[in-house]
Order: sequence, then structure tokens, then C-alpha cells
Amino acid sequence: MASGSAQAPEQAGEDKAQVTVLIVNWNSGAMLKHCLECLASQSLQPARIIVIDNASTDDSLAHLHPHPAVMVLPQQNNLGFAAANNLGLKHCTTELVALLNPDAFPQPDWLAALVSAARRHPECAAFGSIQTCHPDTHRLDGTGDVYHLSGLIWRRDHGALRADTLTPAGDIFSPCAAAALYRRDAVQAVGGFDERFFCYAEDVDLGFRLRLAGQVCRVVPEAVVYHMGSATTGGQHSAFAVYHGHRNLVWTFVKNMPGPLFWLCLPLHLLMNLLTILVFAYRGQGRVILRAKTDALKGLPAIWRTRQQVQRNRQVSWHEIWAALDRRIWRRRFRVVWRP
Repeated sequence: MASGSAQAPEQAGEDKAQVTVLIVNWNSGAMLKHCLECLASQSLQPARIIVIDNASTDDSLAHLHPHPAVMVLPQQNNLGFAAANNLGLKHCTTELVALLNPDAFPQPDWLAALVSAARRHPECAAFGSIQTCHPDTHRLDGTGDVYHLSGLIWRRDHGALRADTLTPAGDIFSPCAAAALYRRDAVQAVGGFDERFFCYAEDVDLGFRLRLAGQVCRVVPEAVVYHMGSATTGGQHSAFAVYHGHRNLVWTFVKNMPGPLFWLCLPLHLLMNLLTILVFAYRGQGRVILRAKTDALKGLPAIWRTRQQVQRNRQVSWHEIWAALDRRIWRRRFRVVWRP
């Protein structure tokens, strides 16, 4: 296993795909080993697997077996999901880059299905997986991210029974980066992940910027992973997840929503944030949600400067973004689920 060097040899051969898999690890324990075992069983093998370790203090790296395709980039500090993936992207030379969380366990044809979709759809920059819950694999964890006109984000089909849910291949707002495939050049062209986000909603922010640049995202029904979800961050409703998710929710809206839609949807966005504060205060998490929103406001001057650049580079009309938003005012089954 190579460690901390970009010179680890890439495997070549007809059975190797021109795709690099990036795994951001932080105290993942035995999950990382199992994730890599699932990658070793793929019907289409990646050219390289890069594990970016965010200063783990557990033994998650100790049990990894040496493998010429695996390169480990150990860090002295926890860079967060966004910055760690940007670092991994700098070490990629392949056209395609797959992101995989250590708590996401791909089924044998996962990578082959994603790469095949990328070859069939050159107009698309990102491809999402079908995520099923682990260990309850009969229930869906999500089939792509939904962006509401208020700025709320959720996973489509989260919690639905897999047998009762038909997921055709097609357009999604953005893929969940726990298990997704991207075109490296497209990601780099829009600036990669925003490292200020640290983690949570950074994948939706990236997907939004790809859309503004005229790119399209698709879900690939044949690409299946079993996903534990927030396994190393204390769960979806932990203080860590609530803080980063709800701070970043504000930044994603302010930075990316095109001008006419920004002013049209701003009252609803403000109302949604107010209701969110009330809901989390009722749950006993008032202090953390207030800190999230306060820090979101403190960061707005810098986010607004970034917004000006993002909107100057916009290649699509606001009508096209409007068409990609979820515009329902009421959902019978309303659940917001954050992603690491």
C-alpha cells in the first residue's frame, strides 16, 4: 500500500476502468476494510483507489492489506469531506472519479454500471447510485437528492420499501456523494467542493454549480450500494450533523440560486429557516441550531462574493433551474435527511 505519495502505480489492463475511487476516511473502523473488500469484488476494477485519511485516531488503517491499486494519503488534521475530496482530485489522472463513503458497501456491478452510464451519456457530468439502508437492505436510503425552492434538501425515496419503488434512469438534481461518479474535468471547471462547508450539503452545492454550468446529473438504477449513513458523525440528528447541515443549507441557497429565483424564493427560504429553528428548539437542540444559523449569517459576506462569481459564470437560464426544483408547497411524506 502506498502512503502519502502521488507516485503509486496505477494498475493497467483490459479489466481496469479508467476511473479512480476516492474514499474519505475518519475513524471508520472495520467499515473501511469492508468497503475496500466490496471494491475488490467489483466486476469492473478501478485503475486506482485513493483513501484520504482525515487524522483518524482509531485502527481503521491498521488492518488494510497492501494492494498496488490502493494509495493512502494520511493527513495531520481532519480536513473535512469537501477538502479531503479536493485533495484526492488533485491526485487523479483518470477521466472519471467515483466517490464512496467507507460506510457505503457497493454491490459487485456498482462501478461497472456507473461507468457504462457515463459512456452512454456524455452530456452528463454526475451519476448517482441507488442507496439502500444497511443492514435493512429492503428499505431505500435514497435515489438522488431533491432541492426544494425553499432551499430544503432531502433524499428522494428515503425510507421507502425497495420492492415498492420503481426508480427509472433519468435526471436528478444532484447525486449523493456517498456513492457517486463524476467527470473530473467538469468538477474542476466549477471549482470542486467548497471547503468552507467542511461536510454535509457540499455535494448538493457542487451539483447546483454543475447545473448552473449547463451540466446534467442522472441516477443509475443498476448501481446499488448498501449505506449505513452518518455512521462516523453520530447520526443524522447529532449536533454535528444539525450544525453543518443547516448552516450549509443557507450558504447553498445564497450562493447558487439565480437572481430572479433568489428574490422570488427568499421569503420562503427565510420562513423555512425560522420554522427549522422552532422545530429543533422543540427537540431540545435550540442551542446548536441557533449557532448554525448565526454562523451562516456571519459567513454571508464571503458567500455573497462567491455568489457573484458563480452567477457570472452561469450558462443556463433561470427557467431551467426553476424546472429542476421541487416546487411542491406540501409533501405528504416530509422528511429531511442530511448526508455526510
